[in-house]
Amino acid sequence: MEPGAAINAERPPLRPDGDAPIRVLVVDDEVGVRNAIARVLRNAGMIASAVESGAGALELLEREPIDVALLDVRMPSMTGPQLLSRMKAARFPAEVIMMTAFADIATTVSAVKEGAYGFLTKPFVANESIVIEVLNAGAHKRLRERTERLQRELADLRPGEMVGACPQMREVNRIISGVAKADSTILVLGESGTGKELVAREIHQRSRRAGKPLVAVNCAAIPQELVESELFGHTRGAFTTALTARAGLFEAANGGTLFLDEIGDLPTSAQVKLLRTLESGEVKPVGSDSVKHVDVRVIAATNANLRAAIAAGLFRQDLFYRLNVIAVHLPPLREREDDVLRLAQHFLQKCAEHAGRPVPRLGPDAALCLTRYDWPGNVRELEHAIERALVLHEGDVISASSLPPEIASRAKLGPPPSGTVRTAAAVAVAVAAAGATATPSASSGSVPSIEEAVEALALHELAYADAKKRVLSEFTEAYVAALLRTTGGNMSEAARRSGLDRSNFRRLVRAKTSSSSSAGGEGD
Repeated sequence: MEPGAAINAERPPLRPDGDAPIRVLVVDDEVGVRNAIARVLRNAGMIASAVESGAGALELLEREPIDVALLDVRMPSMTGPQLLSRMKAARFPAEVIMMTAFADIATTVSAVKEGAYGFLTKPFVANESIVIEVLNAGAHKRLRERTERLQRELADLRPGEMVGACPQMREVNRIISGVAKADSTILVLGESGTGKELVAREIHQRSRRAGKPLVAVNCAAIPQELVESELFGHTRGAFTTALTARAGLFEAANGGTLFLDEIGDLPTSAQVKLLRTLESGEVKPVGSDSVKHVDVRVIAATNANLRAAIAAGLFRQDLFYRLNVIAVHLPPLREREDDVLRLAQHFLQKCAEHAGRPVPRLGPDAALCLTRYDWPGNVRELEHAIERALVLHEGDVISASSLPPEIASRAKLGPPPSGTVRTAAAVAVAVAAAGATATPSASSGSVPSIEEAVEALALHELAYADAKKRVLSEFTEAYVAALLRTTGGNMSEAARRSGLDRSNFRRLVRAKTSSSSSAGGEGD
């Protein structure tokens, strides 16, 4: 059957999953062939355009959204595979179907390996085969776009991901809940590895933009000469290598959220254009005289001191105030000691599920290591340490030996001295409070399990409230003593590590000293 023969007019238009009609571009240097194919596709309810060359195709792709492109393999000036390569380089999202004679099968198979969806052989046996192939390609494109959007929005996003019970993290979660439904610009501040992108994703997920793209970019990773092109796009010929027009990240995030990480590394020239875009809601591609309207919420982040950068002339003060409408301050992990074991347990479960393995228990010796380390790499370092431990551990308990050497060595672990059952019990109770579980096991070394500690202290013979009071009291004593030993008696450093101010920490020390004196008077 020749292309162009009528298809049953009574049949409803073919569309993927009931979406809008598929937009198709037919590229063939033979006018009769391309017009006939376009006619077949229109009869099937699609929107079809036809051009005779690769250059014409690129021009049309710059102007109009296309779902599927049918490319003839052999064309003068620019072959189908060459056009495919140009389309991929320009990031045109259309699915590509190659059209070829039998003699060109090898070339077409190579094109499929380069990213083409499939191919049709000439002469066409039936119009139905053209329609079905295009319909499948259109459905594939829309499914791919939906999947990519979900991956962008939901990557590493799980309920409870913002783990933290310390006062600083409670404040972070309070701010996130308050700003999510608004469209205010947000500036996230914190050291590297504290979870700035996670905050941006959490805000986006809770916002009215959750069904739209979340586009994240690290400003420090873009070459300075390409920053404006990446953010705002460029026209064809805007610079030497701009062979085709390209949309920028603002356009890619249209309707959604753009996360600009390491905003402090943005060149001054790009800062000016960013400020203009934030104020006007318009972007001007490099090389263009016209502007495009965009609806994008911007969340910026940095680990730099922007006020110092302003003083040094490296960052614009007006841009800082425009970004700093609402600030979210993420504390370093060394100031979140109460959260370390909670986070460790969370990452342990997450990594085990990802690897398809049972979730092991966190042994008391490993827990003690984690709480004594100062985490210069913050939450990211903790996650990597847990991932390593999960890979290297044996049995059903993760011990200190599975942790990175620098963590175990910083902790300066050793067997507890004789007569320190109360300290060991406090460690076991602290582990349990964080959600880690210990069981009687030789693998836990000289640190007793929770069950052993309860029996050693005869806690099971006391009322629950009395047992809990005793354990908490003894934990405070043991904690203060261990912290002062670790810091060589330096009260300021001990207070900093405890997360308490100096006066509150001194009260703990006085309470511990008073308790020890009373205990000594009773002949302990």
